[in-house]
Amino acid sequence: MFDAIRRLGRTSRVEIAGETGFTAATVTHAVRALLAEGLIVETGDVARTRGKPRVMLSLAPKARCAVGVQLEADWTVIAVVDATGRLVARQRIRGARSADPGAVVERVCGHVLALLRASDVAVEAALGLGLVLPGRLDIDRGTLVESSSLPQWVGIGIRDMFEGATGLPVLIGNDATAAAQGELWGGGLVRSRAHATVCMGASIGLGLVLSGQVYAGATANAGALGSMPLPGSADGATLAEIAAPPAVSAAARTEAGTHLPLSADDDPFADFAAISAAAVQGDALASALIQTSADHLADAIVVLSALLDLDSVTLTGPSFAVAGSIYLAALRRRFAQQPRASAAPVRTRLSMQAADAAAVGAAAMVLGIAMPALAEDAPWHRS
Repeated sequence: MFDAIRRLGRTSRVEIAGETGFTAATVTHAVRALLAEGLIVETGDVARTRGKPRVMLSLAPKARCAVGVQLEADWTVIAVVDATGRLVARQRIRGARSADPGAVVERVCGHVLALLRASDVAVEAALGLGLVLPGRLDIDRGTLVESSSLPQWVGIGIRDMFEGATGLPVLIGNDATAAAQGELWGGGLVRSRAHATVCMGASIGLGLVLSGQVYAGATANAGALGSMPLPGSADGATLAEIAAPPAVSAAARTEAGTHLPLSADDDPFADFAAISAAAVQGDALASALIQTSADHLADAIVVLSALLDLDSVTLTGPSFAVAGSIYLAALRRRFAQQPRASAAPVRTRLSMQAADAAAVGAAAMVLGIAMPALAEDAPWHRS
């Protein structure tokens, strides 16, 4: 019932009954309970009909919220999202890089609690924290099993550490899948039956939404696009080894006498940001480096599109924040060159909030589970 109201937006009891198939009496009882919990409100508006005017209902946005944390090697993004999926506040801080995990957790969770206070959101109103990471996860244990960009985090109890530091229940997930969840929750995929969100931070991942449902895979590890071997690569190189930000940084450093403003401490993420900025400004070397990355990524996405019969693709993630337009142009050009079995072209776009998408999606993961459970008076987190 709650989810139907979320999908419909401003709606009436009659429309809810039509959407869900429940009887009017069942809808009335459920709406009364949701109103009592403060999860929905009567807006004060009425829909004029031939019969009795219909009182309109909507979610109570600030009655509950969720926190999303995108923990990456390059950047960590923290987002507070209300019940409708609207971004209330965000903060972007330095990523984990090679720092001690315990110190990073303490620092990040301090920022989480401070951001809630600054947003005038009571901690009790936060349903939980969605934590998304790059790499292969063990969801049951709350750990990273494998990560090329955060190797020092592998095997430790990440979920337990964040729960202990914030006092909030924590849900962990894949960053790309979370970004796709955020798009779905925000209503941006209404026209799509088979959608892919490509998320590039320190690595490259893929989130899938099929027939209106996020597909996470049997172990919640679907979409490891960066580990896909590149077709025609003589040494079996993967997409991440050729196209991800560290690879672009490494390629720039092999250029003798490069004029690009690379970091003094060999920081690949600072390097990638500098190269992206130079490419957007028309620098020839930077443009060639970014274009090579974009072309390889486009080739991989087109192959996946053919396999999955995609109808839409979104590029998101902090690494698209500066030079995302170059990557989008390469993808569109590659799709235009590729014949399709169907006449309909694949819709492609760059996320409007590329740097925040996975963090917002992490919060949406919590909302998608916790809000319906709360409406049913059932716990969603681990007992």
